[in-house]
Amino acid sequence: MGNETTTNSGWRSNKWVRAAIPALLLHCSIGTVYCWSIFSQEISEYIGYSKGAVEWAFSFAIFFLGMSAAFLGNVVEKDIHKSSLIATICFSVGMAGTGFFIRYGGLHKGSPLALVGIYICYGFIMGIGLGTGYLSPVKTLMLWFQDRKGLATGLAVAGFGAAKAIASPIMQGMLEGLGETGIYKMFFILAGVYFVMMFVGHLLLAKPAGWVEPTGKGEKPSIMATLKTKPITNYIGIWVMFYINITCGLALISQEKMIVKCVGLVAYAGLISTISAVFNAGGRLGFSAWADTMKDRNTIYKLIFILSIAFTGLVMLTQGIKNGEGNGLLIFLVLALIFIVNAGYGGGFSNVPTLLSDHYGMSSISAIHGITLSAWAFAGLTGNQVATYIVNHSGEFIEHGTDATGKAIMINPVGYQNVLYFTIALYIVALLLSLFLVRKSDKALAAEKK
Repeated sequence: MGNETTTNSGWRSNKWVRAAIPALLLHCSIGTVYCWSIFSQEISEYIGYSKGAVEWAFSFAIFFLGMSAAFLGNVVEKDIHKSSLIATICFSVGMAGTGFFIRYGGLHKGSPLALVGIYICYGFIMGIGLGTGYLSPVKTLMLWFQDRKGLATGLAVAGFGAAKAIASPIMQGMLEGLGETGIYKMFFILAGVYFVMMFVGHLLLAKPAGWVEPTGKGEKPSIMATLKTKPITNYIGIWVMFYINITCGLALISQEKMIVKCVGLVAYAGLISTISAVFNAGGRLGFSAWADTMKDRNTIYKLIFILSIAFTGLVMLTQGIKNGEGNGLLIFLVLALIFIVNAGYGGGFSNVPTLLSDHYGMSSISAIHGITLSAWAFAGLTGNQVATYIVNHSGEFIEHGTDATGKAIMINPVGYQNVLYFTIALYIVALLLSLFLVRKSDKALAAEKK
């Protein structure tokens, strides 16, 4: 950082230019991974595979996001420029590669090479870009915004959540406007757009001039030594409640579109999806900014779990998903559940780095945050998959009108209702962990003594 000015004037020392804007450029790009549901059906039809087979690409992307964050956290810790460049290259190359194999699959229907190529590009290569891109701006933001760490990380992670709301209509328009081959052309175009956005973010991203990373083995304790400064059960509690929050969020969000159809709002499915994405992004920003005002950030997780349990319980007791069609109160409860879970899902992401920094300090936060994101990896393989299993093995599918193409819409109200038994049980476990296993941080204890 020798070329950085030490004055408080000029763009080189501006926290918005050097931290907030690059964070948004990076996160608004990689956050489009959540747009998968918009085009997964088109991909499956174009390459000649079932939607279920194609869906694994998204699960792999989330898995490798978490695992790359866990294993490359030290790279991010040492050099954010290297990690943000890795993210830029991997994400854009993975997206372009996905387009290539979709095109190949269209020319060779049912080709295993096309499916495996999509898994590798969208799942593995893009997954590495996701993990490193997600981590790269977080510590930088907390260093620039030391007095409002929650607001800063919430701002960036909100970009990740808002990406779906921003990109969804654009992608939908491209699919409709580019004709039969639009599905792979869209990936080529977006690969170029996101490369430019992320590369600009990479060039701008920088830590404050006054921050010097500890060097040498003797000056910086190992990650395990840092975690052991508190009872290890404290970190286990944080990891597990983070995993549960993501798992429950994915379980409900993955069935969101069909739940909306169950309560008779099929015509508003797109609008509701956009609103839920806004709640997702709003929860990331709102819950983390709110946590800045609290003595103990863990209080936010308690609130998230209590709200989730309350609304899940209300929909369970009223059988809202099963009996909601035509009933205004039940529709309200079901939509409230969807929006609350989305907000809590987002809030869980934005608060975990600041909660970890309160407990373990800033020295190794990127590496510790990276290891904690492994919870996201495993939740990505369990949340939507368990929900799908419950829906497919309980209740029964019934015809519920037709879509725009005249194809019958099949729904399973009892199955979607049964998913709530799974999520409420996990939310209760997470609340108990938050109450009894995650201890108050030194910062919280110091604040109480004042």
